[in-house]
Amino acid sequence: MNDISEWPTDKLTALRLGRRLVAEVPATRAGRRAFVDITPGQTLRDREAHEQGWVHNNVGRAFRIEHREYDAELIDGFDYDIGAVLVASADVTGERELMATLIAWRLGPRRFAYPWNTDDPK
Repeated sequence: MNDISEWPTDKLTALRLGRRLVAEVPATRAGRRAFVDITPGQTLRDREAHEQGWVHNNVGRAFRIEHREYDAELIDGFDYDIGAVLVASADVTGERELMATLIAWRLGPRRFAYPWNTDDPK
């Protein structure tokens, strides 16, 4: 189950291109909403590529995984971070370590979506 082939091709490609992905997960209590996001690390090669107008594809990226919980009533406004709680976080290197962490957090790759297809406030 620690196989990167479990990722939908478009989502794995997004991660390799440095794009963030998000999954909504159950909150700890009523009136809250929770999200786990995967943010790929940026490198000097990414910055250089951006300056030249292209995107660097990196299969060996590092990732930051964060599980945050928000007040459901504030999630659509500017103050979404009031009362927000960082539930858990992890820094991992490489796709296999990313998968191992997601498995430990009981999250499958197919749960993740592009941020604009979620209600994640970040």
